[in-house]
Amino acid sequence: MDSLSAVSRSDQTRALTLSTIAFTACFAVWTIFSIIGIAIKEELGLSESEFGILVATPILTGSVTRLFLGIWTERYGGRIVFSLQMLLTAIATWLLTLVSTYPMYLLAALVIGLAGGSFIIGVTYVSRWYQPELQGTALGIFGAGNVGAAVTKFVAPFILVAFGWHAVAYVWAAGLALMAVIFYLMAKDEPQLIAQRQSGAPPASFAQQFEPLEDIRVWRFSLYYFFVFGGFVALALWMPHYLVDVYEVDLKTAGMAAASFSLSASLFRAYGGHLSDRYGARSVMYWTFGFSLVLLLMLSYPPTQYIVQTKNGPLTFSTEMGLWPFVVTLFTLGFFMSLGKAAIYKHIPMYYPHHVGSVGGLVGMIGGLGGFILPIIFGMALDLTGIYTSCFAILFAIVVFSFLWMHLAIQAEERRDEKGLVGIAGEPSEVQVEDTFAEVKSAAGEKVLEDWRPEDPEFWETKGRAIARRNLWISIPALLLAFAVWMVWSVVVARLPAIGFDFTASQLFWLAALPGLSGATLRIFYSFMVPIFGGRMWTTLSTASLLIPAIGMGYAVQDPKTPFLIFLILALLCGFGGGNFASSMANIAFFFPKKEKGHALAMNAGLGNLGVSVMQFLVPLVITIGVFGAVGGAPQTTSEGTQLWMQNAGFIWVPLIIASTAAAWFGMNDIANARSSFKDQAIIFKRKHNWLMCILYTGTFGSFIGYSAGFPLLTRLQFPEVDALKLVFLGPLVGALSRAGSGWVSDKYGGARVTFWTFALMIVTVFGVIYFLSNNQMAGAFWGFFACFLALFFLTGVGNASTFQMIPVIMGKEIPRLMPSLSGDDRQRQVDRESAAIIAFTSAIAAYGAFFIPKAYGTSIELTGGPMAALWGFLAFYVVCLVITWHFYSARHGLLYDVERRSAKASP
Repeated sequence: MDSLSAVSRSDQTRALTLSTIAFTACFAVWTIFSIIGIAIKEELGLSESEFGILVATPILTGSVTRLFLGIWTERYGGRIVFSLQMLLTAIATWLLTLVSTYPMYLLAALVIGLAGGSFIIGVTYVSRWYQPELQGTALGIFGAGNVGAAVTKFVAPFILVAFGWHAVAYVWAAGLALMAVIFYLMAKDEPQLIAQRQSGAPPASFAQQFEPLEDIRVWRFSLYYFFVFGGFVALALWMPHYLVDVYEVDLKTAGMAAASFSLSASLFRAYGGHLSDRYGARSVMYWTFGFSLVLLLMLSYPPTQYIVQTKNGPLTFSTEMGLWPFVVTLFTLGFFMSLGKAAIYKHIPMYYPHHVGSVGGLVGMIGGLGGFILPIIFGMALDLTGIYTSCFAILFAIVVFSFLWMHLAIQAEERRDEKGLVGIAGEPSEVQVEDTFAEVKSAAGEKVLEDWRPEDPEFWETKGRAIARRNLWISIPALLLAFAVWMVWSVVVARLPAIGFDFTASQLFWLAALPGLSGATLRIFYSFMVPIFGGRMWTTLSTASLLIPAIGMGYAVQDPKTPFLIFLILALLCGFGGGNFASSMANIAFFFPKKEKGHALAMNAGLGNLGVSVMQFLVPLVITIGVFGAVGGAPQTTSEGTQLWMQNAGFIWVPLIIASTAAAWFGMNDIANARSSFKDQAIIFKRKHNWLMCILYTGTFGSFIGYSAGFPLLTRLQFPEVDALKLVFLGPLVGALSRAGSGWVSDKYGGARVTFWTFALMIVTVFGVIYFLSNNQMAGAFWGFFACFLALFFLTGVGNASTFQMIPVIMGKEIPRLMPSLSGDDRQRQVDRESAAIIAFTSAIAAYGAFFIPKAYGTSIELTGGPMAALWGFLAFYVVCLVITWHFYSARHGLLYDVERRSAKASP
């Protein structure tokens, strides 16, 4: 650090700029065979495996030499080593034009591979010019020199077509030689190297340089880089060939499409460095692996033709990713790989500040070997299986293993003594490093809140309220998207027959109902996830999971031959959105004090419920226009002759889900004392009031979500002459807003009293619905029916807020009686823990309303010809809820009578 004190900003900029340009030139040469190799393949008649070996051979040299070039850079300086390396590579590239046999091409390719060694030279050189807190950004900018691969793919095909592949080699050799001269003349020696020469101190020995390589963490970083860099290089080399064979495009188009991947996998590396400096490299790696898993799963699924045997004979349909969806998915994969590359090389100067050359060299070597080995494996896999997407399946397996190893290793380190050293002597542990560079944070920026006392007025006013509100306002849009994806079938099913899907009314009701069934079931499990995994991690994962049904639906609705079974599976997967509610409510419950819990939960749930209304308003609009152009797929022609883009009903949520997932990971917090095991939470199953509140919340929220799922289709069937799909969004909108805006009423007057009157009014309103449906031919019947349903939605929203307000109050009275040994903070923690668990579990049980209400409509229509039998059943259930609320809670002898009267009197 002392040697950096006199370094000027202009010297830093000079070093970074020259290194980045030099690395770009080297990378362009290193990947030259991805273009000229195709011409050489045709010239020599090479097999797939032989072609894979040819394009991978330069990667071998560039990888192996990194270990030694890094050490030589530390000993002799980047200026001389970088210049000599570029000059030798330029000579080898020119000599390539003089050979004519396959063995000689391989020999020339070995020497050209020196270009790949430039990476570790630049990393070692650039890192010596910057302070640790800026190294991530600086190395990210330098690493963006990977864009040289895109330069080759953009420019080389035009030169090759116009002048032949020899011209490409000549131009690339001349450019690299010129850069070698410029670098030698303009670059300066590193400040540490100058200080070492002035002091007369000998450079570190090779044994000292290799010492960190015995640390297992170095090899773990190497595996990460094997994927993010080795996989990038392998795909950069393989994609032109892949695109030509699979999509039958010409070489220019293949080069341009493949270059888009190289661009995203290179340019965004600078942004990855910035994110690593700000949030920590570990967080960025979680993002890299998590999204890579989803994207590679999509890419690895081969074009498939299905034959389903039905009673009417075989039903045939196929799935295949088109060219533009493929390019967009590959571009997105490149983006996350570029973030990972920056994150890994942010780790190295921080963990091994005195061994950047050797550690960075080894990691770079292993990563580079990935670029050598993987194309060979791709070729062999293609020869053996004949499946082009096998290359992505191989990368998917690597990511799964890397992700698991990283997560388990981090967990193991966190369990160790935080003050102990994990690596070699003198090197910090991963925990310590993550607690230093992204760790110069304010309390509001802490990811795990060790001290959380919302019931302490001073703590709440000075610190707690701001953090709690931030988590709430990140949770709300995530929950809104979850509800939108959960209930999207309620609108989609009403339009499927118009675009050629021959499903019966019963099948359509099944599609509307199944997300409710799976969502309710998932809620049971999601109820207990926040205390186990932490709210931040679980919100991130559960929000990201919405991408699966959203993307799947977008593909399925484009082909009327897609069988009903596929739609059933996608409807079940939409239950991921339903499950989110339980964990979201449990998480937010931990953040707020008892006096504000009702309002906070009402805001989270109410504005989250708004997702149903947003979806029912937005989807009918976006399916009428080509929002995503050619990338989103072709429109479908309806029976009326108009065009619809039904895929937009799924695709429209994808960018929003990605943004919300990012906000949850980077902006939310975990509460340390909220952690508990399933065993600790399972005590709620012994609590009588847990089961009673399940019944009441099913009457309120179960009605809201069930009516939301069934309202569009019921309205369309009962009033076919009315274009009601433009209006049905108003029901969930009213219910969501009434929930968000009525929490304060329960806080002031008592949840039990509000719940009692809610059920009483719901009974009256259902009578109104039955009356107007029974007389649906009279004038104004639709508007009477519609008004009654709006009133029902409004009342369910009020009841949703009031029932949840009751739960913490109930447990506040019950825990002292059931667990008298607890007192003070321990008692309050138990109240909070059980309240959060009951809130989550009751929401799980109530969510079955999303299944039973639409299914009850369908069954009633099928058996009796109308929905009246179902509505009489709902009315009877509300009577039961009314009696339970009065007897156990709001009556003079009820549990909450005294509490709510005192609370009302105390209110101003």
